Amino acid sequence: MMLRSTLIAAALLALTSDVSLAQSERDSLAAPVLRANVTVSSDVVRIGDVVENAGTAAQIAIFRAPDLGSTGSLPTQQLLSVLRTHEVIGVQTHDIREVMVTRSSRTLVSKEIELQIARVLERRNGLGDAANISVTFERDLRELQLDAAHTGDMRATTVRFDPRNGRFDITFEIPNDVTYTPTKLRFIGTAVETVEAAVLTRSVERNDIIKSSDVVIERRPKTEVGNDVASRDRSLGMQARKQMRAGQALKMTDLAKPDMVARDQGVTLIYETPGLYLTGRGKALDSGTEGDVVNVVNLQSKRTVQGVVTGPGQVSIMVPTARLTTAALSTSPSPAASAPESRKAE
Repeated sequence: MMLRSTLIAAALLALTSDVSLAQSERDSLAAPVLRANVTVSSDVVRIGDVVENAGTAAQIAIFRAPDLGSTGSLPTQQLLSVLRTHEVIGVQTHDIREVMVTRSSRTLVSKEIELQIARVLERRNGLGDAANISVTFERDLRELQLDAAHTGDMRATTVRFDPRNGRFDITFEIPNDVTYTPTKLRFIGTAVETVEAAVLTRSVERNDIIKSSDVVIERRPKTEVGNDVASRDRSLGMQARKQMRAGQALKMTDLAKPDMVARDQGVTLIYETPGLYLTGRGKALDSGTEGDVVNVVNLQSKRTVQGVVTGPGQVSIMVPTARLTTAALSTSPSPAASAPESRKAE
């Protein structure tokens, strides 16, 4: 009885071993299958990249990989011909006509590089915040493609900057996770600090009033506009002190409050002292805004007087005498010589 049990157990064990061996043989003999799309990280394409179940031939390099970040195609017939030379046969193609191969990479766009350079130069040699530093490269730079193994941050190892002309020469290193040898990137160009400025969209004449459609906001070099740059809000409604061309950045010294009195304009003369308020008519000999001192002809006495612009078409005459009477207005050669209207202040 015991012998019989032992024989049965041995038979079952042999059967199990045969099944496992057969499965192993089937796995090892699985047909190689062509892949339609593959991504490689090295500079060569290996058989195992394009063929599934390639077996011991998987590590054999057969083609040069595309450039970093680009995609190339391998015609199926050409690929099968190369595979046969390495004794990889019976590849199932599933009617794939070409295999698309993409080379993985790390892309550095110009904006990212500009930002890194601005951060390195921030507060250096008189420059301000990184957000206000504009970077221009000596050669046109759109983007750089690096091996995908370069995953580390950009670290500046050499920094040269000349504040006289804004030129920089900066070298960065980026670590490589595979070779542990960092890649060095050198950039040369100019960096300037910029500020937001109100820029004219059209040419303006002297005394023109700046309207909303006349200005846009642009970043301009600080050395161009200095510390007197005019913002959009401060420039709107202001009057041009001089003729200016389109594209010119506005400075506060270019602007003034709009004239409330224009040359040769008829104005109201106001004479005011404690307890007395008189008005008359005059003609402005000067233009001026609120607070300006202008010359005005009193139209009744024909005398030229000086006054302060206090409102649109209004000039206040300061009477030097402490006491002012109606009689004095008609006989005195003072600025208050004519006042066709008068009333006593309440």
